[in-house]
Amino acid sequence: MANLVVRNIDDDIVKALKFQAGKHGISAEAEHRRILKETLLAPPKKTFEEILAIMPNVGRDSDFSRKQNGKDLDVFT
Repeated sequence: MANLVVRNIDDDIVKALKFQAGKHGISAEAEHRRILKETLLAPPKKTFEEILAIMPNVGRDSDFSRKQNGKDLDVFT
């Protein structure tokens, strides 16, 4: 395994890292490894377009109509 040295870290970041490590009951170094792993190796998030594409096509446009002052608002034009 490789070693990684990170220099010039703001004191507030170091404090936050140590605090978070303490909450998890691990060392700051182990917390640093966990954060890097979860952040860099996480599966990519779906785009808004991808999420819309997998939504089922149910209902009619009129099911989603809006009213203001008792009048229908045409939001689909």
